[in-house]
Amino acid sequence: MISKIFLALDNRVLRESIARLLRNGGKGCMEVCGVSPCTSDSAEAVASSEPDILITETNPLISPGGNFLKQILSFSASVRVLIVDMKGDEQSFFDAVRGGAMGFLLRECSAADVLTAVRSLTRGEPFCPPCLCLKLLRYIAEEPLRGPSMEVRVQLGLTRRQQEIAPLLGDGLTNKEIASRLNLSEQTVKNHVHSMLRRTGAKDRLEVADQARQAIFQARAATNGQ
Repeated sequence: MISKIFLALDNRVLRESIARLLRNGGKGCMEVCGVSPCTSDSAEAVASSEPDILITETNPLISPGGNFLKQILSFSASVRVLIVDMKGDEQSFFDAVRGGAMGFLLRECSAADVLTAVRSLTRGEPFCPPCLCLKLLRYIAEEPLRGPSMEVRVQLGLTRRQQEIAPLLGDGLTNKEIASRLNLSEQTVKNHVHSMLRRTGAKDRLEVADQARQAIFQARAATNGQ
């Protein structure tokens, strides 16, 4: 059985390299049915191609509708998604898991890793590097210890990562300093801060930190009062 594969990747070199790899190394069982950057037309192109596997990335340069992966899956719910060029950022990984991705590859993966991942998804099996599996297991294991995180998310709409960023904003750290502290890219922190300002309606970074601090205090008080 031939697996149809669509590549939606912003990096042209990466697109062409993976397409060539699949055509040469697929041994007649892999067909590249489409190659495209992540544009506003990609979701419809994927749907019309009816691929079995979509190879894309977590944070494309163009994100139609604010969530590229979600839009793709709204057009093609049965497609199995393989994320490549991941930087090991926990939040991006967890967001991709929640978004429905089934396979994950880090940017330093080998050609053999790509082929193995595609074959795994073809069989309906997930694929994930051990280091990302470990992060997921730790995240699940620590879930009961996360305290009022869910209450704060409901009250302010902040994700767990944004709740980690909030007190650092209160300490006056810059985006670059926060990125270094949390092992994130500066752009990722900038995106989170923008989202936090929008979700909370705060006028500045310090007010975001103050709102998060108050929400956590109230959640803990409510928990202790039970």
